[in-house]
Amino acid sequence: MTSAVLTPWWRHRRPAPTAAGGDSGSVTPTPILDWRHARVQLLLAAARAAASEPGERALLQAAHGLISEKVQPVYALNDAQPVSRTLAKGVGSCSQRLAVLEAVARAGGIPTRVRGLLVDGSFWYSRFPRLRRLVPDTVLLAWPEFGIGQTWLGVSELYAPLDALSAANPRGFTNTGSQTLFEALASTAVDWDGSTCGSDSCSSFDLSALVREDLGRFSSRDELFAAHGQTLCPPARIIGGALMGRRAAA
Repeated sequence: MTSAVLTPWWRHRRPAPTAAGGDSGSVTPTPILDWRHARVQLLLAAARAAASEPGERALLQAAHGLISEKVQPVYALNDAQPVSRTLAKGVGSCSQRLAVLEAVARAGGIPTRVRGLLVDGSFWYSRFPRLRRLVPDTVLLAWPEFGIGQTWLGVSELYAPLDALSAANPRGFTNTGSQTLFEALASTAVDWDGSTCGSDSCSSFDLSALVREDLGRFSSRDELFAAHGQTLCPPARIIGGALMGRRAAA
């Protein structure tokens, strides 16, 4: 059982036409993606120095690795937290760390946009075995995409196509153990669309059955959350953040 009480009751989350500018993305700073801040600029410089080769994809891979090192995973609930604040704290949720990656991309001139996915709360049962009744019925994910060249690259394929990642790690991402969703992107296929399914059966990487709704694409996570709210209502975020903000994600 999951909890519908903790979600924003006043939101009617339904797929809607793509938000204005959502298809094209943007490099504009936002309240969340405050990439002009000195902390983001320093991270961009470090990523450029650490990149294995020239190019936007290599820059993003280097940034992803640095964020994994510098921002430790915790269960944080405020998806609207500015990236500069996450970097200052040195800890963040997967959503907050993905926002850092987006901010670095925009700082480097790479347009970003997000896809809004409502994922079944049961996906997080293994993380909270004693608190299942408090897990929201759905979790809103802002899943980033990056404008590289003439195409959009989903963060799931930042390191390699899904079929290559699935061959390298046959088990797939199960949301158990010490690996978080953010770290998994470097080595594991995270397939929200069932694109790794063959003609006979679906793979262990297929997470499409967990997607309740695809809300479409938005030019920023700010626009997504403005339209659909965050996963938890404000009182739940305050109470939950106080209880879990210091708990390491594992």
